[in-house]
Amino acid sequence: MSYFMIFELLGGVGLFIFGMRQMGEGLQKTAGDRLQRFIELLTTNPLAGILVGAGVTAIIQSSSATTIMTVGFVNAGLMSLRQAVGIIMGANIGTTITAQLIAFDLGNYSLPAVALGAFLLFFSRKKRFKQIGQVIFGFGLLFLGMTVMQDTMLPLAESEAFREFFKTFGAMPVLGILVGAMTTALVQSSSATIGILISLASVGAIDFAIAIPILLGDNIGTTFTALLSSIGAKLAARRAAMAHMVFNVLGTGFFILVFYLVPGFSGHLETFFQSIAEYFGHTWNVQRLVANTHTAFNLTNTLLWFPFVAFLTNLVIRMIPGKEDILHKGPIYLDERMLKTPAVALEQAHKELLRMADLAYVNVGDARRIFMDEEENLMDNFYEREEAIDALETAITDYLAKLSRQPMDESHSNRLNNFFHLINDIERIGDHAENVVELAEYKMEHRLPFSDKAVAELDNMFDRVMQTIDEGISSLSTGDLATAVKVLRFEDEVDELENEYRENHIKRLNEGLCYPGSGIVFVDILSNLERIGDHVSNIAKIILKDRN
Repeated sequence: MSYFMIFELLGGVGLFIFGMRQMGEGLQKTAGDRLQRFIELLTTNPLAGILVGAGVTAIIQSSSATTIMTVGFVNAGLMSLRQAVGIIMGANIGTTITAQLIAFDLGNYSLPAVALGAFLLFFSRKKRFKQIGQVIFGFGLLFLGMTVMQDTMLPLAESEAFREFFKTFGAMPVLGILVGAMTTALVQSSSATIGILISLASVGAIDFAIAIPILLGDNIGTTFTALLSSIGAKLAARRAAMAHMVFNVLGTGFFILVFYLVPGFSGHLETFFQSIAEYFGHTWNVQRLVANTHTAFNLTNTLLWFPFVAFLTNLVIRMIPGKEDILHKGPIYLDERMLKTPAVALEQAHKELLRMADLAYVNVGDARRIFMDEEENLMDNFYEREEAIDALETAITDYLAKLSRQPMDESHSNRLNNFFHLINDIERIGDHAENVVELAEYKMEHRLPFSDKAVAELDNMFDRVMQTIDEGISSLSTGDLATAVKVLRFEDEVDELENEYRENHIKRLNEGLCYPGSGIVFVDILSNLERIGDHVSNIAKIILKDRN
């Protein structure tokens, strides 16, 4: 095999992968964010997860992408490990659609598809037509890549050295599994590996018995992408990625045992698929044989392990032990069935408001540690909680909007209106905490120095603000008027401290004791902390108004 042939082959693989990704991205853009919402909503049990995983993967043409999305959902607390296992099983089925597609001999249509797709993609003014053009363009490139690979591999069918090399895989299937796994891990696409296999088989370079172990290894290699995406993620996300690997390794192990233990297994399989094709009046070919085997393996593997989802889940938990710390970004207490009972619905909204306030309180505390102690390891969790605060703001607002359309007495109506104000104040506390973290990032990036006096003043300001928030949440929880009055007193002290420390800063700046860049950050921190105090004060005023 010459260097020119190697580059031709790599070029064909590159066209194939690029085309597949263009097609998948186009389909994903056409579906929009509905795909992710679809995954989130329709995974209440493993069976639903299998159907969703298969459907979404068939659309976006990538089991790795589906698994990475699933890992993300688990990491965000939107999905349990048990639900994730169902989606992973389904993704393995959905990814076989690509193999079925490329088994059709559509190489003659590749260039017309590229031309039509490029025209729509680059010259159409409408977004929808551009997306359709991207799908057609990717479709054409995919089959153009297949044609290049097949043409490149045609001389290999007559190479005795090449045939002898691949006969090793027929005699030692484990080597074939390793080759399939490494190839897929390298190109980050199981479909690309299947495409190479189909190309080799179509020109007679390898026979069916040799293709099976490589095909099985392909399913192991595709799990590496999800494993890489879970590095640094939460425990639950790492478990989800590991579940993908365990599921595929166990399935591959089972089938390779069958391959070893059943004499002439590949021949029986070939006869079986040939008989089915002839029964339905279809023309049999080796490309379709490889594609059907890929589908049959993943489908059978899912059917085999579906009854043991709980076992797989527990196995992964034992492999990666530890206590899960999952943050639920969505609402926990809101129940639309209670909307017809305003008193109960308001109590549910009140509980979610307290959850939202607690998250904001924790984030202010973490913002303090990130700024004062430069604890950068807290930033991922900080931003995750900020997302949860924003999600709760939307969910509670929507819930209250629906509740407002229900008949209710004046006291409930007043309380509902107060809740709308509370949502805004709590969300703004979270936003100001985020501002503090952004200032901390700026401080660390530019290595800004702060005097001991400035550090002591900021530390004291944080102390007072944290105490104010703590009392504010307490008054929101209990409705205690004395606590609300205490919050107003604390907020006055926060205002006084802000004025005092701002004047001290100006004095230090005039005396040349303060670095100007640090001074700007110092003033911004004071301003954000003072605004947090204002929003907590608003909460206390609402409590006083509601109780009087």
